[in-house]
Amino acid sequence: MTLWTAQEAAAATGGEARGDWAVSGLSIDTRTLEPGDLFIALKAARDGHDFVADALGKGAGAALVSRVPEGVADDAPLLVVADVQSALEDLARAARARTSAKVIAITGSVGKTSTKDMMAHALRPQAKVHAAEKSYNNHWGVPLTLARMPRDAAYAVIEIGMNHPGEIAPLSALARPHVAVVTTVGPVHLEAFEDGVPGIAREKAAIFSGLIESGVAIYNADLDVSPILAQIAGAEAVSFGESDGCDWRLTALTAGAAGINCVAQAAEGKIFFKLAAQGVHFGTNALSVLAACHAAGADLAQCTLALGSWTPPAGRGARIFVSLDPAHPELGIDLIDDAYNANPSSVGAGLALLAASTPGPGGRLIAILGDMKELGPTEVAMHADLARHPAMDAIDTVHCVGPLMGALHAELPGDQQGQHTPDAATLAGQAHHLVGPHDIVLVKGSLSMNMALLVDAIAELGHSEGANSKR
Repeated sequence: MTLWTAQEAAAATGGEARGDWAVSGLSIDTRTLEPGDLFIALKAARDGHDFVADALGKGAGAALVSRVPEGVADDAPLLVVADVQSALEDLARAARARTSAKVIAITGSVGKTSTKDMMAHALRPQAKVHAAEKSYNNHWGVPLTLARMPRDAAYAVIEIGMNHPGEIAPLSALARPHVAVVTTVGPVHLEAFEDGVPGIAREKAAIFSGLIESGVAIYNADLDVSPILAQIAGAEAVSFGESDGCDWRLTALTAGAAGINCVAQAAEGKIFFKLAAQGVHFGTNALSVLAACHAAGADLAQCTLALGSWTPPAGRGARIFVSLDPAHPELGIDLIDDAYNANPSSVGAGLALLAASTPGPGGRLIAILGDMKELGPTEVAMHADLARHPAMDAIDTVHCVGPLMGALHAELPGDQQGQHTPDAATLAGQAHHLVGPHDIVLVKGSLSMNMALLVDAIAELGHSEGANSKR
């Protein structure tokens, strides 16, 4: 299916189309480029113009450039523009203008990618859904997602993130959502906000500024900063959470071996739903999904049914059973792969999930935690404070990775102290000493800590099973 013709792309960007081409997708990386894609020569860690010749050689339908790179023929299929990033944003605006899809935008300090995936999963049984790939939520990820939107999409789920003040509003204006959701607000990227979490709340709430005229703002009402969200969202906003007075209120959650079962109350009546995932935070996020799907006009019963088969992706709470002995399938390690990112809120949620778990005979509850980054001047104290998290009382052993987690290690009682290593690779080399049969193990840390090495090292101790057994 044609996504963009040369004429359409030139009209959208004001650029010069060289050749009469048509493309079926967009790519910013030659390693994942598909034949027929428009290669976008963005300037990031490397200048994308250096890879245009390679992209065309791999079958790219055309390339979006601000100059003709060396080694590229004069008659090569190109779209030449003044600035590649601006042109990508122009394509995004044109794609948004031509679509009839209901657009749902999501942000939050924790859980926005999982909630985005959950939202798309809930909607797919009833219509064609376009959703952001991976965590494409920044200044190039949002326009890339919009510009990739198929003409016949019925729903689009757009994830919007930030590192600094002033980032969310322009991205929301680009998306022009029908529904905008703030999953939660927590101490993330604190070093960029002088007034701390309240400043983060105001930045997250900026997603509501891009709503179309009749759009619906949805926010978490269980937070200390919920009044800030409510004020910015406006009188017609929709709230969700466990607090009294929520428009969509989670009234019960029970955990079982196959996942969680939830009961909620809304204006539509009592709602029962389940997830093939563990964790109270997933239940709350699922409630926001149902509220958003309903606001977007989707069939709530179908969305509720679809949620029952949703599982977290690798690195975001996926459960992996590592079988240690094929002759005894029950003998193994239950591994919680939450290694993609970390901040005090998400680590607390992970610890609570671990503490609520029950290991097998002789098994232990083990947390392997890596540094939490971008927390500002109080980062050492925030790491040390994890020792006093209520869930810590139930956890047998805590292994720490990185210099900041050294503060936590020093605060732990001796019988709870595990290893403390400077990096994940060092601890991964000791994986066979860290865990044993019937243990339940949580692995979590900021992305730059490369905690996935520990997930892989533990998984390689045996025969991993289940839908999320491979990264």
